[in-house]
Amino acid sequence: MRILIVSDSHGEEALLNRIVKREEADHVIHCGDFCTDQSRLPAVSLTVVRGNCDWEPVPEEQQWDGGAWRFFVVHGHRHHVNSSLLSLRYRAEKVGATIACFGHSHYPLCEQSGNILLINPGSITQPRGFAVPTYTVLEDVDESRVSIRYFTPSGEVVTERGGTFSLKPAQK
Repeated sequence: MRILIVSDSHGEEALLNRIVKREEADHVIHCGDFCTDQSRLPAVSLTVVRGNCDWEPVPEEQQWDGGAWRFFVVHGHRHHVNSSLLSLRYRAEKVGATIACFGHSHYPLCEQSGNILLINPGSITQPRGFAVPTYTVLEDVDESRVSIRYFTPSGEVVTERGGTFSLKPAQK
């Protein structure tokens, strides 16, 4: 399974659509701050949450089961991700997620905490604290490992982020 994870596109729907088309993912996760009408989001298999700059009536958080993994998706502002990831991790644990996707900080991050993989794809338009805009592609390696790769909006690999992570499948 190939999953595209993006965040903080801030109204750049043409750029978002180009990325979605190029990556040909089985599913797309948008972690909020899409800042456009929901009807203008890509017409693909999509999980989307509302960020602090969004006005559309989409959920504040969502869970999505993809393959062996349960994803917990939020924007992150209500979990105060700019100061700590602890609240996000606890909420992901509570809902039985193995992968927590979030945005808000515009900073690409991928780290494992116990059996939870925390992923911030960065921002495809306005990076903060990182040299280039980014998004993430997650792919199953096998039933217990996932590969995370970061890319620039033009499709170039960002080698200083990502990796392969071992996780126990979600209890569903």
